[in-house]
Amino acid sequence: GSNLYTGATFDSSNNRVVIVYRDGANSNYGTAVVGNVSGTSISFGTPVTYNTSGSTDPNAVGFDSNSNKVVVAYRDGGDSDKGKAIVGTVDPSNNSISFPSSEVEFNGGNTGYINVVFDSSNNRIVITYTDYGNSSAATAIAGTVSGNTISFGSEVVINSNGSYFTASTFDSTANKVVIAYQDAGNSNYGTANVL
Repeated sequence: GSNLYTGATFDSSNNRVVIVYRDGANSNYGTAVVGNVSGTSISFGTPVTYNTSGSTDPNAVGFDSNSNKVVVAYRDGGDSDKGKAIVGTVDPSNNSISFPSSEVEFNGGNTGYINVVFDSSNNRIVITYTDYGNSSAATAIAGTVSGNTISFGSEVVINSNGSYFTASTFDSTANKVVIAYQDAGNSNYGTANVL
């Protein structure tokens, strides 16, 4: 069916790809599916929903190699567009994924342009996003995965101007996260910050 707002990551513990997306064929629910690459082809398990309260977008996903868990972050259209995250576990035997625990809120306002990266130096998930509830500021928050859930520290504003089309990654040489975005407060220039 119609598929929007897709994210993907690699689970290096189980050698599986995890793809997350908004499933237009299933009420726009947040959905995850596990893929197994063999040669130049990929086969998939059965898709699993992780959010059924409303339209789920955008969707982002990262792999925590310390806990060997997948973390999905998304905007919950069924709960005032708040930013939520949920922890998933991949089973390579049947290319499945499960979400044993409930979602956790990381931002109480309208949340967009979400990215998930893993800081392997500090064993923390870092979520960056546009906080529409706070002047569309570029914002970051760090999370710790424990068992099947995740807990968060405090949100940090990176750029207080309108900040859109964010992307982030982890530099394992410098042990820093880098976020890039369009800075609406500065002629829409492409801008980056080191976290």
